[in-house]
Amino acid sequence: MKPDLSFWKLWNLSFGFFGVQIAYALQSANISRIFRTLGADPHSLSFFWILPPLMGMLVQPIVGTLSDRTWNRFGRRIPYLFIGAFAAVAVMCLLPNAGSFGMSVSVALIFGLFALMLLDTSINMAMQPFKMLVGDMVNERQKGKAYSIQSFLCSAGSVVGFLFPFVFTWIGLKNVAPEGVVPDSVIWSFYIGALILILCVLYTTAKVKEWPPEQYAQYNPQPEESKHKAGWVTLLRKAPQDFWRVSLVQFFCWAAFLYMWTYVVDAVSLTVWNTADSATAAYQDAGNWTGVLYAIQAMGSVCWAMVIPRFPNMKQAYSISLLLGGLGFALIPFCHDQYLQIVPFLLIGCAWAAMLACPFTFVTNALQGYGHLGTYLGLFNCAICLPQIVAAACGGLVFRLVGSTQTSMMYVAALLLAIGSACVFAIKGGSK
Repeated sequence: MKPDLSFWKLWNLSFGFFGVQIAYALQSANISRIFRTLGADPHSLSFFWILPPLMGMLVQPIVGTLSDRTWNRFGRRIPYLFIGAFAAVAVMCLLPNAGSFGMSVSVALIFGLFALMLLDTSINMAMQPFKMLVGDMVNERQKGKAYSIQSFLCSAGSVVGFLFPFVFTWIGLKNVAPEGVVPDSVIWSFYIGALILILCVLYTTAKVKEWPPEQYAQYNPQPEESKHKAGWVTLLRKAPQDFWRVSLVQFFCWAAFLYMWTYVVDAVSLTVWNTADSATAAYQDAGNWTGVLYAIQAMGSVCWAMVIPRFPNMKQAYSISLLLGGLGFALIPFCHDQYLQIVPFLLIGCAWAAMLACPFTFVTNALQGYGHLGTYLGLFNCAICLPQIVAAACGGLVFRLVGSTQTSMMYVAALLLAIGSACVFAIKGGSK
């Protein structure tokens, strides 16, 4: 059995996730704002969100498969973390400048789309190794704790990333810019986020030493057939049932959050500031305040992550958390005061905490003895990416069906989380 690890060893395994999540938070909170500023139409806005999950769906299984077969003096997972982080830093310096090079609206949108594709590819490449490191080096008894630490660091990184534009505006950076140009407050948020990302990843690579092949094999015994190469289709055919049951829950959860990320800036701007005109200062103020609300969501997630282990069983915690998040989505259109918007986002944080901690606990426990852990976790990431792709592809149609009103998309997200909550009880593991 794998040895117990001290708190700080568990912490170091996931610390780089703090920096990666700052980058991810900046992307998720500002992509719609950036593309709306560049001139994107709200009816086509969801299409810009297809690329991030599509790249995750392609990249993470490849990273998982390759890292399962990688052994060198730097480790098996860490080299991919390092390469992904450095690529993300480079692209983070390009994306927010899409409107600053004097290009036409259409060219600027294409440039931004290409930069977004590269950014999400590199973030996914940097993100996946952290989940694999926990699966490789943490025993079953400590996995819940390890993923809770990862959830905490993820949420803490989100708080920092979400607050950057608001803070930089407060200290004097411009929050308005010529039409079609992203404000300095957003541009510098990406610059500083890139710096923190690389420092955090350097810390992890210095502190974490992966087991050599012999020690890894001792602590991770595998059936004879798992030692041979196997295709993705073969592995999916042999995957445990809970792999698919958790994936079903993930489908509804991530579709719901995709609609939040896509439409919530406009929803908050309409509900509180009574405008969805991206050229106005009020809209940019709404964008900054939405970042603050995202940070509050992340802080709520940190607090709720400490509550989840106190539930009688993981399934109950998972289901109730998703219901609370659905209630939060449904409340957004009713909160016409910007400070009252804090309430729904705290509730949304409950769902986010559960989505970060519970699924990987269920799946990694179900995969004990199956081998090919990195590949399986990479394939499981498709349960995060595919629903976002489907939701983004259908976003324009759903938007029209609910009256072409961004606030109505929050009700759609609430319904999706409620369905996900009901599906939790199909999972067989985690009853204790």
